Amino acid sequence: MTHLDPALAVMAAPWAVLVGYGLLVWAMSPRRASPVQFFAGRSEAGAEPGLWLLVFSAAITWIFAKSIANAADLGKAFGLVGGVGYGVYYLSFLVAGLAIYLIRARGGHASLSAFLVAKYGPVAARFFLVAVAIRLFNEVWSNTKVGALYFGAEGSLEYWIAVAAITGFTLYYSWVGGLRSSLVTDGGQMVMAAVLLVVILIVVMPPLAAQGLPAVAPEVGLAGLTFAALAAVQVLSYPFHDPVLTDRGFLTRPRTMLAGFVLAGLIGGAFIVLFSLVGVYARALGLSGAAAVAVPTAFGLPMLLVFNAIMLTSAGSTLDSTFASSAKLAARDWGNVAADPGEREKRIGRWVMIAIAVAGNLPLLGIYLGDRAGPAIIAATTISGTMMMGLAPIFLLSFLPTARRASFHLAFWPGIALGAIMTLEGAAGLEIMPAWIDLGVGAYADDLGVNVFGLALCTTGYLAGAARLRRTWFAARPVPALGQEDASRS
Repeated sequence: MTHLDPALAVMAAPWAVLVGYGLLVWAMSPRRASPVQFFAGRSEAGAEPGLWLLVFSAAITWIFAKSIANAADLGKAFGLVGGVGYGVYYLSFLVAGLAIYLIRARGGHASLSAFLVAKYGPVAARFFLVAVAIRLFNEVWSNTKVGALYFGAEGSLEYWIAVAAITGFTLYYSWVGGLRSSLVTDGGQMVMAAVLLVVILIVVMPPLAAQGLPAVAPEVGLAGLTFAALAAVQVLSYPFHDPVLTDRGFLTRPRTMLAGFVLAGLIGGAFIVLFSLVGVYARALGLSGAAAVAVPTAFGLPMLLVFNAIMLTSAGSTLDSTFASSAKLAARDWGNVAADPGEREKRIGRWVMIAIAVAGNLPLLGIYLGDRAGPAIIAATTISGTMMMGLAPIFLLSFLPTARRASFHLAFWPGIALGAIMTLEGAAGLEIMPAWIDLGVGAYADDLGVNVFGLALCTTGYLAGAARLRRTWFAARPVPALGQEDASRS
């Protein structure tokens, strides 16, 4: 009887996990979908998703691979306050849920883009959709990268095979079923992720409890609080440029949606804070490297496979939602299509899925262009949140009847400009922002200052546009849906 070489077994084990994950997801995913199922996620009988399917789907799509990796790294960097700080981002569910509820209840709009067309005009909606497309583009590489690192070193043959396998498999079942595939598989992926998290905590918590929470220097604790404050500012705008979240706000009745978003935010935020204990453990034991890799490596192959499985689950759940949202953006939102979807739109959506699957992984080639660390995952979150800070007044102050096109642009573009400056600072190592703008302590003081002062600037611009419009030709234009009260003022 021959025995399998232990070294070969170690190499083969992650691929066995990938195959097992693929078989489970394939068993759950539908084999076909009508255009309505493809874009609206409805069942074969035409029923909208139930409350708990919405809750699980919304939660797992925000427990993406990069968020898990970020939570662990922040727990390692700042202690428990780092994980809690990252969990603050999950207040986005409450902010988005309330805003979408009002948009639907008061105006009857079927999407955020339809609302923007009605309130601020089609040009404003197109600029918003371009920003959303960039967000979707970033979701692809940031999730495939995290998942692929469990198969080989960045840039290795195994790494690239994993990138192709994760992307290709997720693309295929998304191509078949669209949003319906995403919703149905999300339910199973949420259950898998929860079980795997319990396994991880069972292994990590006893030694962490015996060791005790690691000491955190006062300045480190303040730096963690600075990050938490940054998250608290960004939740006012961050959720609106993430269609993976907001598309789910239009699938069920408004009240069901709001309840589902609140529950999903609680579940997702709790999951992230608990997973950040992995990073706290890494800090307590002085492990080097990325926490989500260092900790399972310290425990050995079985734990590494558990982490591999949870990363595949979280990456897949976000990738399929990314593909579904990309299809909807191109086939329906871009043209502000209100009619029921047809086969032509489904074909367009499928081609767009293929395009973003390929283009979205191109940033991973940065390792061959001199950036040996590849694209920075946490930076992708904080900088995109900075660029979109102007969305806060655009959506949260949209009840102002005189706010129209000028208000949109005076809020939107300052945020884009500040985000571009922050990107340039990070890429070129420049110090463009003055030191006085910093708020708080540590690496995120600059980001916090830019977001606080930038949000004030964007809000001021929005209000200035609303005040000016009282005396311009924009104020005389009829406003469909939201803002019907304007008719009584004119």
